[in-house]
Amino acid sequence: MSNMHALTAADILPLADYAKVRVETRRKISERKKNRRVEVGPNVTFYFECRETMWLQVQEMLHIEKGGAEQLVDELAAYNPLIPDGSELVATFMIEIDDPERRKRVLSRLGGIETKVFIQIGERKINAIPEADQDRTTADGKASSVQFVHFPFTAADMAAFKTAGARVILGLDHENYAHLAIMPEAVRAELAGDFDAA
Repeated sequence: MSNMHALTAADILPLADYAKVRVETRRKISERKKNRRVEVGPNVTFYFECRETMWLQVQEMLHIEKGGAEQLVDELAAYNPLIPDGSELVATFMIEIDDPERRKRVLSRLGGIETKVFIQIGERKINAIPEADQDRTTADGKASSVQFVHFPFTAADMAAFKTAGARVILGLDHENYAHLAIMPEAVRAELAGDFDAA
């Protein structure tokens, strides 16, 4: 699907120009990210992406790795699919467990978790669609600790989500990880802006 919000090479600052504004830019986007984050259960955190967060990711990768024009092509290909298209929310979710042995044990029981994610607004349940760039569950049933999902919204879903004070639930219903979180109002209000450009 074509995404009119996609980044192009013209959107990316030259390394020297980015270096001048890097500290302030990172600070500003970090502030915005605070209202794009939701913890669900003890081990999973959702980070809702937008054009600005993906722009920063591309700029940072180029700043750190200094791969030039060739790298830029790869970064745009990797991160553009995570920019909402105006009728969806897109999230990276991370299964965060500090202890390596426990993390390995837990991930081995969470195969397919990327297909068990949903947002609920009232009676309407919106099931996530995993990013299709690669399988994030191995053949032996081990989940990746980093997952990428899209939540496709209808016009009615968007209207309901944008209603001030709407009760929005973010959940996972995997047999080994079933947890719900009510989305804070500040997060709902921030994410509602992802639909405005549709």
